[in-house]
Amino acid sequence: MPDPLGPLFDALESINGELTGFAARLARLEDSGAVRGTAKQSTSGEDGGGDSARVPGAPIAWHKVKEDDRVPLWSEFTAWVIRMADTYELTTEQLPHACWWEHGAVVAELTALWTGWESAYGNEEDAAAGPYLWHDAWSRGIERIGRSWLGECTNGYHQTKSRTVWGTDPAYRKKIIEAGPPGVSSRGPTKPEAA
Repeated sequence: MPDPLGPLFDALESINGELTGFAARLARLEDSGAVRGTAKQSTSGEDGGGDSARVPGAPIAWHKVKEDDRVPLWSEFTAWVIRMADTYELTTEQLPHACWWEHGAVVAELTALWTGWESAYGNEEDAAAGPYLWHDAWSRGIERIGRSWLGECTNGYHQTKSRTVWGTDPAYRKKIIEAGPPGVSSRGPTKPEAA
């Protein structure tokens, strides 16, 4: 008779291996300065250092990004969002095509997915666990995004599911890049809107 606990122990061993890999990866990120509070990450403006190079996968808080870094970082982020929307064939019910960048919660969720994607696909030593886990996060994130904006954008304007190809209109991308992230003006952070 096979050991009934065998599969459980096998799963625990696998999880332990993944945790060991994550711990090693975190140590490498800390050594490279990608973790908040280390000297190399000054894009957020917290350490006052002169190095503005952002380590891919490092967390981003848009209201803390230095003004000089904001436009190129926002442009890179926008290109990623548009590419993912086309790759995963997102509908307007999943992500509001006409105004996603105007919703702070949507931008925050997409920013977390972007930095997670950079981390998952930028680490060649991950043995595929990172991309798999990222796809799980993507699925849950897109579901949350659909719930977070639906009432605001479709209140009184029900539309059947539609699909627009995002990456074919340069004027669309320019409009988003010029708008910048929500809550940030050319003079710096603004007060958050009342809920």
